[in-house]
Amino acid sequence: MKALLDLLFPPKCAFCGALLPRENDGVCARCRRELPHTSPKDRRVTFVKSVTAPFYYEGEVRRSLLAYKFRALSARGRVYGRLVGEELLARGVEFDLLSWVPLSRRRLRRRGYDQARLIAEGAAEKLGMTVTPLLCKSRDVPPQSRIRTAEGRRANISGCYQVPDPAPVRDKRILLVDDIITTGSTVSECARMLMLAGAREVLAASVAIHRDDTDGKID
Repeated sequence: MKALLDLLFPPKCAFCGALLPRENDGVCARCRRELPHTSPKDRRVTFVKSVTAPFYYEGEVRRSLLAYKFRALSARGRVYGRLVGEELLARGVEFDLLSWVPLSRRRLRRRGYDQARLIAEGAAEKLGMTVTPLLCKSRDVPPQSRIRTAEGRRANISGCYQVPDPAPVRDKRILLVDDIITTGSTVSECARMLMLAGAREVLAASVAIHRDDTDGKID
């Protein structure tokens, strides 16, 4: 059956679409070499101890992630997640719980899958962990991508996220996974709520971050 599926739907690179051999991890050798890998310079986001991402949000990475979110290419989530897991292992990031930035119920119904959760599950698989739901998005707001300024994004997302049960959060180091971090407003707001619920510290990870050649600050 798998051989038939491979014949009908041959595996392709999640970034450039190149055909892959049957046994593969979802990324071609060229993309492994040439995608815009991040530098070791740490990124600073308010309420977040550290930010980890394998790629900058540009070129084929940007095109691939936009297709993942808006063209129903949900299978890419696990591929991205394994890459995030590899980066976390390479950097020696330590934490107690792995969670994600959730969609609102309305957006989840419309899209059919939570893109950050699938990435978190792929990372958890690579790390030998499980994901823990810690946050909910209590109201739907305009997409952050439509808002141009960091101040506008912070205002748009303020008060959207809640921690339904603080018990699992208390005194824990939490890794929060999202698909893309640009200004950092969304993960900052989620981290703020987790800290108010008693988290010891919050770390963030994503597939890609916005390139910043100044001082590393993205919020």
